[in-house]
Amino acid sequence: MIKLLKKIHQVYFSCSLLFFYFLFWPFYYLTSRSPKYYGILNKFRTAHSFLCCALAGVFFKFDLAQQLDEKQTYIFCANHSSNLDIMALCVLAKGRYHFMGKEELLKNPILGLFFRTIDIAVNRESKISSFRAFKRAGDNLENGMSLIIFPEGRIDDRYPPQLQEFKNGPFRLAIEKNIPIVPVSITNIWKVLWDNGMKYGTRPGIVNIYVHQPILTNSLVAEGADALKEEVFKKIGSKL
Repeated sequence: MIKLLKKIHQVYFSCSLLFFYFLFWPFYYLTSRSPKYYGILNKFRTAHSFLCCALAGVFFKFDLAQQLDEKQTYIFCANHSSNLDIMALCVLAKGRYHFMGKEELLKNPILGLFFRTIDIAVNRESKISSFRAFKRAGDNLENGMSLIIFPEGRIDDRYPPQLQEFKNGPFRLAIEKNIPIVPVSITNIWKVLWDNGMKYGTRPGIVNIYVHQPILTNSLVAEGADALKEEVFKKIGSKL
């Protein structure tokens, strides 16, 4: 019975997601045409994420170690165990921000629009693709756009998911551009929706998210990227 209810909730959640996507699509299309409108586009992404989750009974509870400066550019690094992670970060981040994600998202019926415009798709098997992606991300950071990235690179196949080894890219970028890193621990989201929700369904619930104090990188050198990666890994893992 519980399994059936979770499947029904998954269908309802998906319908809610699609409803707001099509409702906002004209605004998404228009605001994605030029970078000067990206701040407005992100307001719609935040509203979309909050509304479809709220209608499905899913709410995000943020516990901030330190209040974030809305005018500061950050690199947000979060663990990744659910498609809902994207919505959670859309609610957390403010102003002009963008995601970096796998190349397959270009074909996603909802996320494809964003990854062809504001967000950055990367083929991690290609050094050229990775170089171009991080070059573009670096340019965006210099222009005041925060970056949201899941340094594990994928969702763990195991259930319950465990924190996987991080990729090096975002930590080298943070040091190179002198951008603070914000570690984010999304603690129990997999209980509400794991991966894409197809296997175990979804359910209402409160998702607890711990936002760690930003780590300053202006005194670090390139050789410190591995140590920075390890520090962020430990901070995120400490709350899971």
